[in-house]
Amino acid sequence: MKGRDVNIYASKALLDQTWAQSVRVCVENGVIAQVSTGVPPMPDDVRVDALLPAMANLHSHSFQRAMAGMTEFRTHGQDSFWTWRDLMYRFLDALTPDQVWAIAQLAFMEMLKAGYASVGEFHYLHHQSDGRPYDNPAELSAQIMRAAQTTGIGLTHLPVLYTYGDVGRKPITAGQKRFCNSVEQFEDLAETCRMAARDMPSDTRIGVAPHSLRATCAEDLTRVVEGHLDGPIHMHIAEQTKEVDSVCAALGARPVEWLMQNTRVDERWCLIHATHMTAEETEALAKSGAVAGVCPVTEANLGDGIFNASAYAQAGGAMGVGTDSNINISMSDELRLLEYAQRLKHRRRNLLAGPDQSTGQSLYLQCAQGGAQALSRNAGQIAEGRLADLVAIDTTHPRLCALADTQLVDGWVFAANDQVVTDVWAAGRHMVKSGHHVDEIAILQDFRTVMDTLTATL
Repeated sequence: MKGRDVNIYASKALLDQTWAQSVRVCVENGVIAQVSTGVPPMPDDVRVDALLPAMANLHSHSFQRAMAGMTEFRTHGQDSFWTWRDLMYRFLDALTPDQVWAIAQLAFMEMLKAGYASVGEFHYLHHQSDGRPYDNPAELSAQIMRAAQTTGIGLTHLPVLYTYGDVGRKPITAGQKRFCNSVEQFEDLAETCRMAARDMPSDTRIGVAPHSLRATCAEDLTRVVEGHLDGPIHMHIAEQTKEVDSVCAALGARPVEWLMQNTRVDERWCLIHATHMTAEETEALAKSGAVAGVCPVTEANLGDGIFNASAYAQAGGAMGVGTDSNINISMSDELRLLEYAQRLKHRRRNLLAGPDQSTGQSLYLQCAQGGAQALSRNAGQIAEGRLADLVAIDTTHPRLCALADTQLVDGWVFAANDQVVTDVWAAGRHMVKSGHHVDEIAILQDFRTVMDTLTATL
Protein backbone atom coordinates (compact mmCIF):
# COMPACT_ATOMS: atom_id res chain seq x y z
CA MET A 1 0.00 0.00 0.00
CA LYS A 2 1.74 3.16 -1.21
CA GLY A 3 1.30 6.75 -0.12
CA ARG A 4 -0.77 8.25 -2.92
CA ASP A 5 -0.91 11.75 -4.35
CA VAL A 6 -3.65 13.77 -2.70
CA ASN A 7 -4.58 17.38 -2.11
CA ILE A 8 -6.06 18.23 1.28
CA TYR A 9 -7.90 21.44 2.02
CA ALA A 10 -8.30 22.40 5.67
CA SER A 11 -10.30 25.27 7.10
CA LYS A 12 -7.36 25.71 9.47
CA ALA A 13 -4.09 23.89 10.10
CA LEU A 14 -1.43 23.89 12.82
CA LEU A 15 1.75 24.97 11.05
CA ASP A 16 4.70 24.92 13.42
CA GLN A 17 3.28 26.69 16.51
CA THR A 18 0.63 28.75 14.70
CA TRP A 19 -2.86 28.11 13.36
CA ALA A 20 -3.17 29.19 9.74
CA GLN A 21 -6.45 29.63 7.85
CA SER A 22 -7.58 28.20 4.50
CA VAL A 23 -4.69 25.78 4.09
CA ARG A 24 -4.05 23.55 1.09
CA VAL A 25 -1.58 20.65 1.50
CA CYS A 26 -0.38 18.89 -1.64
CA VAL A 27 0.99 15.37 -1.14
CA GLU A 28 3.12 13.51 -3.68
CA ASN A 29 4.27 9.92 -3.12
CA GLY A 30 3.36 10.19 0.54
CA VAL A 31 5.43 13.35 1.13
CA ILE A 32 4.17 16.90 1.60
CA ALA A 33 5.15 18.73 -1.58
CA GLN A 34 3.53 22.11 -0.96
CA VAL A 35 1.70 23.98 1.80
CA SER A 36 -0.32 27.05 0.83
CA THR A 37 -2.27 29.35 3.16
CA GLY A 38 -5.09 31.79 2.53
CA VAL A 39 -6.12 30.05 -0.69
CA PRO A 40 -9.45 28.70 -1.98
CA PRO A 41 -10.10 24.96 -2.35
CA MET A 42 -9.90 23.13 -5.65
CA PRO A 43 -12.71 20.84 -6.85
CA ASP A 44 -10.92 17.53 -6.15
CA ASP A 45 -9.48 18.46 -2.75
CA VAL A 46 -10.27 16.32 0.28
CA ARG A 47 -12.00 18.78 2.61
CA VAL A 48 -11.42 18.67 6.39
CA ASP A 49 -11.93 21.02 9.29
CA ALA A 50 -8.75 21.39 11.40
CA LEU A 51 -5.52 19.67 10.30
CA LEU A 52 -2.58 18.78 12.56
CA PRO A 53 0.61 16.74 12.26
CA ALA A 54 -0.27 13.21 13.36
CA MET A 55 1.38 11.61 16.36
CA ALA A 56 3.71 8.61 16.34
CA ASN A 57 2.98 5.83 18.82
CA LEU A 58 6.57 5.06 19.77
CA HIS A 59 6.06 1.91 21.88
CA SER A 60 3.64 -0.96 21.37
CA HIS A 61 3.39 -4.67 22.15
CA SER A 62 0.42 -5.24 19.88
CA PHE A 63 -0.39 -8.80 21.00
CA GLN A 64 -1.19 -7.52 24.49
CA ARG A 65 -4.26 -5.77 23.07
CA ALA A 66 -6.03 -9.14 23.29
CA MET A 67 -5.45 -9.19 27.09
CA ALA A 68 -7.16 -5.86 27.74
CA GLY A 69 -9.44 -6.21 30.77
CA MET A 70 -8.26 -9.73 31.62
CA THR A 71 -5.88 -8.83 34.43
CA GLU A 72 -7.94 -6.40 36.52
CA PHE A 73 -8.76 -8.96 39.22
CA ARG A 74 -7.02 -8.84 42.56
CA THR A 75 -5.19 -12.04 43.44
CA HIS A 76 -4.12 -13.18 46.88
CA GLY A 77 -1.19 -11.12 48.08
CA GLN A 78 0.08 -7.95 46.45
CA ASP A 79 -0.56 -7.40 42.73
CA SER A 80 2.21 -5.67 40.78
CA PHE A 81 3.91 -5.53 37.40
CA TRP A 82 5.47 -8.89 38.20
CA THR A 83 2.17 -10.68 38.89
CA TRP A 84 0.76 -9.11 35.69
CA ARG A 85 3.79 -10.42 33.79
CA ASP A 86 3.14 -13.95 35.01
CA LEU A 87 -0.41 -13.77 33.64
CA MET A 88 0.91 -12.40 30.36
CA TYR A 89 3.32 -15.33 30.02
CA ARG A 90 0.46 -17.82 30.41
CA PHE A 91 -1.57 -15.96 27.80
CA LEU A 92 1.34 -16.17 25.35
CA ASP A 93 1.33 -19.96 25.34
CA ALA A 94 -1.82 -20.01 23.22
CA LEU A 95 -1.01 -17.47 20.46
CA THR A 96 -0.64 -18.64 16.84
CA PRO A 97 0.77 -16.59 13.93
CA ASP A 98 -2.65 -15.87 12.43
CA GLN A 99 -3.89 -14.73 15.85
CA VAL A 100 -0.87 -12.44 16.23
CA TRP A 101 -1.79 -10.89 12.86
CA ALA A 102 -5.47 -10.37 13.65
CA ILE A 103 -4.73 -8.87 17.07
CA ALA A 104 -2.06 -6.54 15.67
CA GLN A 105 -4.41 -5.54 12.86
CA LEU A 106 -7.08 -4.55 15.39
CA ALA A 107 -4.58 -2.65 17.54
CA PHE A 108 -3.13 -0.79 14.56
CA MET A 109 -6.59 0.16 13.34
CA GLU A 110 -7.47 1.54 16.78
CA MET A 111 -4.23 3.51 16.83
CA LEU A 112 -5.06 5.13 13.51
CA LYS A 113 -8.56 6.00 14.70
CA ALA A 114 -7.03 7.59 17.81
CA GLY A 115 -4.89 9.88 15.66
CA TYR A 116 -1.60 7.95 15.49
CA ALA A 117 -0.17 7.66 11.97
CA SER A 118 2.70 5.33 12.86
CA VAL A 119 3.78 2.80 15.45
CA GLY A 120 7.02 1.49 16.92
CA GLU A 121 6.36 -2.23 17.41
CA PHE A 122 8.70 -3.47 20.15
CA HIS A 123 8.45 -7.08 19.08
CA TYR A 124 9.78 -9.78 21.38
CA LEU A 125 7.43 -12.65 20.49
CA HIS A 126 9.58 -14.74 18.14
CA HIS A 127 9.13 -18.51 18.56
CA GLN A 128 6.55 -21.26 18.85
CA SER A 129 4.91 -21.91 22.21
CA ASP A 130 7.50 -24.56 23.11
CA GLY A 131 10.38 -22.24 22.27
CA ARG A 132 11.30 -23.82 18.93
CA PRO A 133 11.88 -21.40 16.04
CA TYR A 134 9.40 -21.35 13.17
CA ASP A 135 10.69 -22.49 9.78
CA ASN A 136 10.91 -18.78 9.05
CA PRO A 137 12.62 -17.41 12.19
CA ALA A 138 10.91 -14.07 11.50
CA GLU A 139 7.45 -15.60 11.08
CA LEU A 140 5.84 -13.48 13.78
CA SER A 141 7.59 -10.33 12.61
CA ALA A 142 6.10 -11.09 9.20
CA GLN A 143 2.64 -11.13 10.79
CA ILE A 144 3.28 -7.68 12.28
CA MET A 145 4.31 -6.38 8.87
CA ARG A 146 1.25 -7.99 7.32
CA ALA A 147 -0.95 -6.19 9.86
CA ALA A 148 0.76 -2.88 9.10
CA GLN A 149 0.09 -3.37 5.41
CA THR A 150 -3.59 -4.27 5.84
CA THR A 151 -4.22 -1.28 8.11
CA GLY A 152 -1.93 1.22 6.36
CA ILE A 153 -0.19 2.39 9.53
CA GLY A 154 3.42 3.51 9.25
CA LEU A 155 5.64 0.85 10.84
CA THR A 156 8.96 1.04 12.60
CA HIS A 157 9.58 -2.61 13.43
CA LEU A 158 11.85 -3.27 16.39
CA PRO A 159 12.84 -6.93 16.75
CA VAL A 160 13.90 -7.54 20.33
CA LEU A 161 17.05 -9.14 21.70
CA TYR A 162 16.04 -11.19 24.74
CA THR A 163 18.70 -13.64 25.92
CA TYR A 164 18.51 -13.92 29.71
CA GLY A 165 15.81 -14.29 32.33
CA ASP A 166 17.13 -11.53 34.59
CA VAL A 167 20.15 -9.42 35.46
CA GLY A 168 23.35 -11.40 35.86
CA ARG A 169 22.73 -13.73 32.91
CA LYS A 170 20.16 -15.79 34.75
CA PRO A 171 18.56 -18.49 32.61
CA ILE A 172 15.22 -17.81 31.01
CA THR A 173 12.04 -19.10 32.62
CA ALA A 174 9.39 -21.22 30.93
CA GLY A 175 7.28 -18.11 30.27
CA GLN A 176 10.13 -16.45 28.34
CA LYS A 177 10.90 -19.30 25.95
CA ARG A 178 9.09 -17.64 23.02
CA PHE A 179 11.36 -14.58 23.34
CA CYS A 180 14.83 -16.02 23.69
CA ASN A 181 17.59 -15.69 21.05
CA SER A 182 21.36 -15.72 21.15
CA VAL A 183 23.06 -12.69 19.63
CA GLU A 184 23.81 -14.72 16.50
CA GLN A 185 20.17 -15.79 16.16
CA PHE A 186 19.04 -12.22 16.76
CA GLU A 187 21.34 -10.81 14.11
CA ASP A 188 19.92 -13.30 11.59
CA LEU A 189 16.40 -12.36 12.66
CA ALA A 190 17.05 -8.63 12.28
CA GLU A 191 18.56 -9.14 8.83
CA THR A 192 15.56 -11.22 7.75
CA CYS A 193 13.30 -8.38 8.91
CA ARG A 194 15.32 -5.87 6.89
CA MET A 195 14.94 -8.00 3.79
CA ALA A 196 11.19 -8.42 4.36
CA ALA A 197 10.82 -4.65 4.74
CA ARG A 198 11.85 -4.22 1.11
CA ASP A 199 8.37 -5.41 0.17
CA MET A 200 6.75 -2.94 2.57
CA PRO A 201 5.85 0.73 1.91
CA SER A 202 8.93 2.95 1.61
CA ASP A 203 8.25 4.65 4.96
CA THR A 204 8.79 1.35 6.83
CA ARG A 205 11.79 1.34 9.14
CA ILE A 206 13.66 -1.47 10.91
CA GLY A 207 15.43 -0.84 14.20
CA VAL A 208 16.71 -2.99 17.04
CA ALA A 209 15.56 -3.32 20.61
CA PRO A 210 17.80 -4.82 23.27
CA HIS A 211 14.93 -5.63 25.62
CA SER A 212 16.40 -4.35 28.89
CA LEU A 213 19.43 -4.67 31.13
CA ARG A 214 17.57 -7.62 32.63
CA ALA A 215 17.41 -9.56 29.37
CA THR A 216 20.86 -8.88 27.91
CA CYS A 217 24.44 -8.41 29.12
CA ALA A 218 27.09 -5.76 28.56
CA GLU A 219 28.99 -7.68 25.88
CA ASP A 220 25.89 -8.60 23.89
CA LEU A 221 24.51 -5.07 24.12
CA THR A 222 27.77 -3.62 22.79
CA ARG A 223 27.87 -6.10 19.93
CA VAL A 224 24.30 -5.43 18.84
CA VAL A 225 24.62 -1.63 19.08
CA GLU A 226 27.95 -1.54 17.25
CA GLY A 227 26.54 -3.80 14.54
CA HIS A 228 23.46 -1.62 14.01
CA LEU A 229 24.85 1.47 12.32
CA ASP A 230 21.60 2.85 10.93
CA GLY A 231 18.11 3.18 12.38
CA PRO A 232 16.60 3.47 15.84
CA ILE A 233 17.61 1.66 19.02
CA HIS A 234 14.93 1.19 21.69
CA MET A 235 15.29 -0.26 25.17
CA HIS A 236 13.16 -0.71 28.30
CA ILE A 237 14.89 0.84 31.29
CA ALA A 238 14.24 1.71 34.95
CA GLU A 239 10.57 0.83 34.74
CA GLN A 240 10.32 -0.79 38.18
CA THR A 241 12.07 -0.20 41.51
CA LYS A 242 12.82 -3.93 41.73
CA GLU A 243 14.61 -3.65 38.39
CA VAL A 244 16.63 -0.67 39.62
CA ASP A 245 17.68 -2.57 42.76
CA SER A 246 18.65 -5.67 40.76
CA VAL A 247 20.74 -3.69 38.28
CA CYS A 248 22.46 -1.78 41.08
CA ALA A 249 23.34 -5.03 42.84
CA ALA A 250 24.61 -6.78 39.70
CA LEU A 251 26.22 -3.93 37.74
CA GLY A 252 27.14 -1.45 40.45
CA ALA A 253 25.09 1.45 39.06
CA ARG A 254 21.50 2.45 38.45
CA PRO A 255 20.09 1.45 35.01
CA VAL A 256 20.18 4.84 33.26
CA GLU A 257 23.44 5.74 35.00
CA TRP A 258 25.04 2.47 33.87
CA LEU A 259 23.81 2.82 30.29
CA MET A 260 25.15 6.37 30.01
CA GLN A 261 28.53 5.29 31.34
CA ASN A 262 28.88 2.22 29.15
CA THR A 263 27.10 3.04 25.88
CA ARG A 264 27.04 5.99 23.53
CA VAL A 265 23.42 7.06 23.91
CA ASP A 266 22.47 9.59 21.24
CA GLU A 267 19.62 10.76 19.01
CA ARG A 268 18.96 7.27 17.64
CA TRP A 269 18.05 5.94 21.08
CA CYS A 270 14.65 5.78 22.72
CA LEU A 271 14.65 4.77 26.38
CA ILE A 272 11.27 3.33 27.25
CA HIS A 273 9.70 4.27 30.61
CA ALA A 274 12.82 5.56 32.45
CA THR A 275 10.36 5.89 35.31
CA HIS A 276 12.84 5.80 38.16
CA MET A 277 15.69 8.25 37.56
CA THR A 278 17.67 10.50 39.87
CA ALA A 279 17.98 14.21 39.07
CA GLU A 280 21.42 13.53 37.62
CA GLU A 281 20.13 10.72 35.40
CA THR A 282 17.23 12.89 34.25
CA GLU A 283 19.55 15.67 33.16
CA ALA A 284 21.99 13.26 31.49
CA LEU A 285 19.24 11.61 29.47
CA ALA A 286 17.83 15.00 28.44
CA LYS A 287 21.25 16.20 27.25
CA SER A 288 22.04 12.98 25.36
CA GLY A 289 19.60 13.80 22.55
CA ALA A 290 17.77 10.50 23.05
CA VAL A 291 13.98 10.33 23.34
CA ALA A 292 12.25 9.29 26.52
CA GLY A 293 9.43 6.93 25.54
CA VAL A 294 6.74 7.49 28.16
CA CYS A 295 3.65 5.26 28.32
CA PRO A 296 1.48 6.92 30.99
CA VAL A 297 -1.65 4.74 30.67
CA THR A 298 0.27 1.46 30.91
CA GLU A 299 2.60 2.80 33.59
CA ALA A 300 -0.43 3.75 35.66
CA ASN A 301 -2.17 0.43 34.96
CA LEU A 302 0.88 -1.56 36.06
CA GLY A 303 1.69 0.67 39.03
CA ASP A 304 5.12 1.52 37.63
CA GLY A 305 5.39 5.06 38.96
CA ILE A 306 5.57 8.57 37.51
CA PHE A 307 8.14 9.70 34.97
CA ASN A 308 10.05 12.81 35.99
CA ALA A 309 8.60 14.72 33.05
CA SER A 310 8.66 18.23 34.49
CA ALA A 311 12.38 18.24 35.27
CA TYR A 312 13.14 16.37 32.07
CA ALA A 313 11.28 18.91 29.94
CA GLN A 314 12.96 21.81 31.75
CA ALA A 315 16.32 20.24 30.88
CA GLY A 316 15.33 20.24 27.21
CA GLY A 317 14.72 16.52 26.87
CA ALA A 318 12.88 15.04 23.89
CA MET A 319 9.92 12.81 24.69
CA GLY A 320 7.11 10.94 23.01
CA VAL A 321 4.30 8.64 24.08
CA GLY A 322 3.45 5.01 23.46
CA THR A 323 0.50 2.73 24.11
CA ASP A 324 2.72 -0.14 25.36
CA SER A 325 0.32 -2.84 26.68
CA ASN A 326 -2.57 -1.39 24.62
CA ILE A 327 -4.98 -1.72 27.53
CA ASN A 328 -6.57 1.49 26.25
CA ILE A 329 -5.49 2.88 22.90
CA SER A 330 -6.06 6.61 23.22
CA MET A 331 -3.63 9.34 22.24
CA SER A 332 -5.48 11.99 24.24
CA ASP A 333 -5.47 9.79 27.36
CA GLU A 334 -1.69 9.33 27.12
CA LEU A 335 -1.04 13.07 26.90
CA ARG A 336 -3.64 13.93 29.53
CA LEU A 337 -2.23 11.47 32.04
CA LEU A 338 1.33 12.58 31.31
CA GLU A 339 0.43 16.12 32.39
CA TYR A 340 -1.99 15.15 35.15
CA ALA A 341 0.53 12.87 36.85
CA GLN A 342 2.88 15.84 37.11
CA ARG A 343 0.08 17.96 38.59
CA LEU A 344 -0.65 15.30 41.21
CA LYS A 345 3.03 14.87 42.01
CA HIS A 346 3.91 18.56 42.27
CA ARG A 347 0.45 19.92 43.21
CA ARG A 348 0.63 22.60 40.54
CA ARG A 349 -0.94 23.02 37.08
CA ASN A 350 0.27 23.39 33.48
CA LEU A 351 3.72 21.98 34.16
CA LEU A 352 4.71 20.68 30.72
CA ALA A 353 4.43 23.97 28.85
CA GLY A 354 6.62 27.05 28.84
CA PRO A 355 5.44 30.48 30.01
CA ASP A 356 2.44 31.82 28.07
CA GLN A 357 2.02 28.56 26.14
CA SER A 358 -0.96 26.30 25.62
CA THR A 359 -0.21 23.15 27.61
CA GLY A 360 -2.10 20.80 25.31
CA GLN A 361 -0.64 22.23 22.12
CA SER A 362 2.90 22.45 23.51
CA LEU A 363 2.78 18.90 24.82
CA TYR A 364 1.23 17.60 21.60
CA LEU A 365 3.90 19.14 19.40
CA GLN A 366 6.72 18.04 21.70
CA CYS A 367 5.52 14.46 21.57
CA ALA A 368 4.77 14.54 17.84
CA GLN A 369 8.34 15.56 17.12
CA GLY A 370 9.87 13.29 19.75
CA GLY A 371 7.86 10.33 18.52
CA ALA A 372 8.89 10.96 14.92
CA GLN A 373 12.53 11.09 15.98
CA ALA A 374 12.21 7.86 17.96
CA LEU A 375 10.75 6.04 14.94
CA SER A 376 13.30 7.51 12.49
CA ARG A 377 10.36 9.02 10.67
CA ASN A 378 10.56 12.36 8.88
CA ALA A 379 7.28 13.60 10.27
CA GLY A 380 5.91 15.54 13.24
CA GLN A 381 5.27 18.79 11.34
CA ILE A 382 3.10 19.98 8.47
CA ALA A 383 5.91 21.21 6.25
CA GLU A 384 7.28 20.62 2.78
CA GLY A 385 9.50 17.55 2.59
CA ARG A 386 7.91 15.84 5.59
CA LEU A 387 5.94 12.62 5.42
CA ALA A 388 2.22 13.26 5.12
CA ASP A 389 1.39 11.93 8.59
CA LEU A 390 -1.70 14.04 9.21
CA VAL A 391 -4.78 14.05 11.41
CA ALA A 392 -7.97 16.08 11.10
CA ILE A 393 -10.34 16.88 13.95
CA ASP A 394 -13.89 18.19 14.05
CA THR A 395 -13.95 21.57 15.79
CA THR A 396 -17.76 21.61 15.73
CA HIS A 397 -17.79 18.73 18.22
CA PRO A 398 -19.54 19.79 21.47
CA ARG A 399 -16.26 19.45 23.37
CA LEU A 400 -14.46 21.82 20.99
CA CYS A 401 -17.05 24.16 19.44
CA ALA A 402 -16.70 26.92 22.06
CA LEU A 403 -12.91 27.10 21.87
CA ALA A 404 -10.63 29.54 20.09
CA ASP A 405 -8.07 28.11 17.68
CA THR A 406 -5.32 28.45 20.27
CA GLN A 407 -7.38 26.31 22.67
CA LEU A 408 -8.30 23.50 20.28
CA VAL A 409 -5.51 21.08 21.22
CA ASP A 410 -6.13 21.85 24.91
CA GLY A 411 -9.73 20.88 24.29
CA TRP A 412 -8.78 17.66 22.52
CA VAL A 413 -6.24 16.60 25.15
CA PHE A 414 -8.01 17.66 28.36
CA ALA A 415 -11.73 17.93 27.60
CA ALA A 416 -12.52 15.62 24.70
CA ASN A 417 -11.40 12.20 23.53
CA ASP A 418 -10.29 10.69 20.26
CA GLN A 419 -13.84 10.68 18.87
CA VAL A 420 -13.08 14.19 17.58
CA VAL A 421 -10.72 12.60 15.02
CA THR A 422 -12.29 12.51 11.55
CA ASP A 423 -9.43 11.67 9.16
CA VAL A 424 -5.91 10.25 9.36
CA TRP A 425 -3.23 9.92 6.70
CA ALA A 426 -0.10 7.80 7.16
CA ALA A 427 2.54 8.79 4.60
CA GLY A 428 -0.34 9.97 2.43
CA ARG A 429 -2.43 6.81 2.88
CA HIS A 430 -5.93 8.01 3.79
CA MET A 431 -6.83 5.26 6.28
CA VAL A 432 -9.43 6.95 8.51
CA LYS A 433 -12.37 8.74 6.93
CA SER A 434 -15.28 10.28 8.83
CA GLY A 435 -14.00 8.65 12.03
CA HIS A 436 -13.86 5.10 10.65
CA HIS A 437 -11.03 3.00 9.29
CA VAL A 438 -11.54 2.16 5.64
CA ASP A 439 -11.42 -1.61 6.38
CA GLU A 440 -12.98 -1.46 9.83
CA ILE A 441 -15.75 -4.04 9.35
CA ALA A 442 -13.40 -6.77 8.07
CA ILE A 443 -10.78 -6.04 10.74
CA LEU A 444 -13.34 -6.26 13.54
CA GLN A 445 -14.67 -9.55 12.16
CA ASP A 446 -11.17 -11.04 11.95
CA PHE A 447 -10.49 -10.03 15.55
CA ARG A 448 -13.76 -11.39 16.92
CA THR A 449 -13.24 -14.71 15.15
CA VAL A 450 -9.74 -15.04 16.56
CA MET A 451 -10.80 -14.10 20.08
CA ASP A 452 -13.59 -16.69 20.07
CA THR A 453 -10.96 -19.35 19.34
CA LEU A 454 -8.30 -17.93 21.63
CA THR A 455 -10.45 -17.47 24.72
CA ALA A 456 -11.72 -21.04 24.38
CA THR A 457 -8.14 -22.26 24.90
CA LEU A 458 -7.26 -20.08 27.91
